[in-house]
Amino acid sequence: MKPSTNQTSSVARGKGRLLILIVLAVLVGLVVLGLVQRALHKRELVRETQDSSIARVVLIKAQPGPATRTVDLPANLAAWYEAPIYAQVSGYVKMWYKDYGAHVKRGDLLAEVSTPSIDAQYAAAKAHYEVVNARYQLALITTKRWTALRGTQAVSRQEVDVQAANAAAQKAELDAAAHEVERVEALENFKRIVAPFDGIVTSRLVNVGDYVNAAGGNLNSRGAIAELFSVADVHRIRVFVSVPQDFASVISPSISAELSVPQYPGRVFKARFLATANAFNASTRTVTTELVLDNPDGLLWPNSYATAHIQAPGDPDVLIVPTSALIFRAQGMQVAKVVNNHIRLETVQVGTNFGMTTQVLSGMSLNDEIVANPTADMLDGDEVRVVTPTRGYNDVKPKELEKPVPNVTSNDLRRVGAMPPPEENSADDQPKPGEGGAAPAPTKQGQH
Repeated sequence: MKPSTNQTSSVARGKGRLLILIVLAVLVGLVVLGLVQRALHKRELVRETQDSSIARVVLIKAQPGPATRTVDLPANLAAWYEAPIYAQVSGYVKMWYKDYGAHVKRGDLLAEVSTPSIDAQYAAAKAHYEVVNARYQLALITTKRWTALRGTQAVSRQEVDVQAANAAAQKAELDAAAHEVERVEALENFKRIVAPFDGIVTSRLVNVGDYVNAAGGNLNSRGAIAELFSVADVHRIRVFVSVPQDFASVISPSISAELSVPQYPGRVFKARFLATANAFNASTRTVTTELVLDNPDGLLWPNSYATAHIQAPGDPDVLIVPTSALIFRAQGMQVAKVVNNHIRLETVQVGTNFGMTTQVLSGMSLNDEIVANPTADMLDGDEVRVVTPTRGYNDVKPKELEKPVPNVTSNDLRRVGAMPPPEENSADDQPKPGEGGAAPAPTKQGQH
């Protein structure tokens, strides 16, 4: 029995050692596996860190400048001619004849002023003229008679010369009296307030019985002085646009503009260049530019607000780049080119800044590829990696403009106003619930 017991204990000890060895082997394997995985993870982390340190960039190319430049600026409309009319004589308004919106011709009577004092002056001036004229005629007769006696012993030469000088003095007094009559007659004519040119009465600030002052105009109940009438010629409209200094380069006789006004949404009015001030306003840094457009139907009114869409010839030879592609450094304005996956900074000379884009006058060519959005810490020689841009990124496609609507005329407005309202389907025409048949197709807007 002893040998068998010893043999059993030996087998048990051998199995225990084997189990311990297996456990130790497993532990060593796990440790080795962990070390290997850790080394692999470290290597991958280092690789990813190094890869992340390399900037990803998107490359773009400069675009040629547009053949036409467009600028939207606020504009003010003014009449071709506009005149405030004041009184030239003092008196009370006898009657006015033209009201707001009246169409007048040159010389049409607008109002009359009652001036009894000027009427009396006019009568006195004419009477004085008649007196001086009688004295002059008597002086002429006397001079003629004395001149006839010059060669006789009845009169001396001195007396003849005195009579001739007296006639000349009477002639001068007659001329002065005639001028006085003309002066008072002109004042008499100023009693009639007339239109200075063909146009429309845009204001009437006078009523019957108002006292008008020759020094300024209508003296109303509050003592303020104002014009009697305002007349505007609106067959043409002047358009005044204050162009900022940044866009002053577009001003030239070849520019044109499309005007849009709030009262006619969707309508455009063509305007052409007329003049420019050729000097900037010191307070606003803008230059006043004047455009003109025909207004035969009187649709546009003076002192209106408008938006001027100014079109001017561009320069296709000047390159255009996104403003975000420029880097401002101490060396000046630069762009970042990519050569063999490394950055090379190039100094460029920029032109006009259009906001989203900027002109580049020198320093790069049309075929150069530059970084679209360089970072502020990007330096010359940095390694970069070029990636494919996201679809739609950096796509510069001009928005398709709607077809402009031609100028509306007063005949168009009258024709639209005279159109009958669209007939709506009655309740009898609608299909009842439960009845068969297809539903009526929806009508498009504007179709009846």
